[in-house]
Amino acid sequence: MARRSMREEIVEAALAQFHERGFNAAAVKDITDRAGVPKGSFYNHFESKEALAIVALERYGNGGRLTELADSSVEPVARIRAHFEGMRDDMISSGITRGCLLGNFGAEIVDHSEPIRAGVRAGLERWSGLLAGAIAEGQEAGGIPRELNADQTARYLLSAWEGTLIQARAFKSAEPFESFFGITFGSLFKG
Repeated sequence: MARRSMREEIVEAALAQFHERGFNAAAVKDITDRAGVPKGSFYNHFESKEALAIVALERYGNGGRLTELADSSVEPVARIRAHFEGMRDDMISSGITRGCLLGNFGAEIVDHSEPIRAGVRAGLERWSGLLAGAIAEGQEAGGIPRELNADQTARYLLSAWEGTLIQARAFKSAEPFESFFGITFGSLFKG
């Protein structure tokens, strides 16, 4: 089996490092050590750590958890629930330590880097758009109340989700997920 390109190794290592440690705590040397490549090779592929962070955000945003929201073969409410359950399960299996890269970068670095702010915004817009599409489908199917504005509800869910992740990490507990799922699927989407 062929080895992935050095650039690809760096991107994958950076994604893991940024997700685990954050932007500021992930030094270029940490990333290249994790990738198993010489530190000097980093600058052959990326102009800066900030440029690498943009690529990592795009990679994160193109992950499988978002594509499942567009799977119209699954009933919309079940699709939305499975999306959030999958992310919850990922969070729990990581020891409730990593959170969401978009939310992490949103809290840590967007005030100091316009390119990263734009990357976080693009990721949130894509996520919100996919959620809004599933919500609108659920309204058509009758599983989600029609009086809800799909775009506003999607943005609300993302805000609620990111807050849930912060609480889960702060308390090192899965208990905050119970509130998110109870309100979202027990009240909000009760059509």
